[in-house]
Amino acid sequence: MIEFWLSAGLLCLVAVSFLLIPLLRGRKVQAEEDRTALNVTLYQERLRELELQHQAGTLDAAQWQAAHDEAARELLADTEGSDVRQARRLGRVVPLLAVVLVPVLAVVLYLQWGAIDKVEQARTFAGEPRSIEEMTARLEQAVQSNPESAEGWYFLGRSYMAQQRATDAARAFGQAVKVAGREPELLGQWAQALYFAADKRWSPQLDALTSEALKADPEEVTSLGLLGIAAYEEQRFADAIGYWQRLVAVLPEGDPSRQAIAGGIERARQELGSQAEDSAAAQSQASAGLHVRVELAPALRDKVQPGDTVFVFARAASGPPMPLAAKRLAVADLPAEVSLSDSDAMMPQLKLSAFEQVQLVARISRAGDAKSGEWIGQGQPVASSTQDVQRLVIDSPDGTPP
Repeated sequence: MIEFWLSAGLLCLVAVSFLLIPLLRGRKVQAEEDRTALNVTLYQERLRELELQHQAGTLDAAQWQAAHDEAARELLADTEGSDVRQARRLGRVVPLLAVVLVPVLAVVLYLQWGAIDKVEQARTFAGEPRSIEEMTARLEQAVQSNPESAEGWYFLGRSYMAQQRATDAARAFGQAVKVAGREPELLGQWAQALYFAADKRWSPQLDALTSEALKADPEEVTSLGLLGIAAYEEQRFADAIGYWQRLVAVLPEGDPSRQAIAGGIERARQELGSQAEDSAAAQSQASAGLHVRVELAPALRDKVQPGDTVFVFARAASGPPMPLAAKRLAVADLPAEVSLSDSDAMMPQLKLSAFEQVQLVARISRAGDAKSGEWIGQGQPVASSTQDVQRLVIDSPDGTPP
């Protein structure tokens, strides 16, 4: 700002000089007028002397006339080239007051209606910044001097995002929205900053901001990109593909981000395919296994109680005696159909599918003990991969398990 005030002071001096020049010229004219008046006074005194000498008889008429003409010629010679003219007297008080008041008034009026903040801002942004940190510092200074600049807050937010300062960026975009209003682009940028500031956790506020932005502008690119990112992070790959395809459709052909978005769409499609395969495999695994229909022999209906526990399990025909897979029912549920598969494994390392043949067992235990009970039903060894429904009847007293 020193350069600005030096320039302003120089201009004030130039303005003051226009007031001083007439004053100095007036003094020069006054000096010339004084000298002329003196010459006239001397001329008049000379004429009186000649008149006295003529009356005394010292000079005759011819001499008097000759001396009179000589005095007139001397007066003309003394005043020749003096450019005597009447000048208005400026006086001394008015010019001196003007000399003092002009700079003071200039400073006061400029501070009142001038653009000193814009001069400072122009000086701040003069020259290219050498780093993103320097650019951020300039923008911070700009919004401090002019907090009503929506553009300054917007670019400050973008600068913060480039430095991964999402919390500061959210604050800057929030100020931009406060100053400029709820413009779709500002809402999208604000939502994006809030999302990353919250460590990629979605919230009702983000949903409201993006919905408002897209309602005002269905092609708002930041909101579309953000919704795609959030959907991808939540493994909603179909939704992510949908948002990103909408985004690509509105981007210009030469936009460099199109390639990155296309790569994101391709990754989402691959994840969606893997997700479908995993789901199919899980469904297949869930449907695989043994299907068993468990019944209670009519002769035992009066010997059991509805609340007695029924254990249905499969154990290896040749192998460890512990159950490979099991289900728990009640006598009141009988007859019932159950499925035994790897998802019902008692131990992760002992799965039903790992054994070629298994034996199906159903046991009624009033005490709820899977290892011993009152009644039991056992089937013959069957292939663990069979899809036929196996019928298992509880009809015998429970003895020591084989």
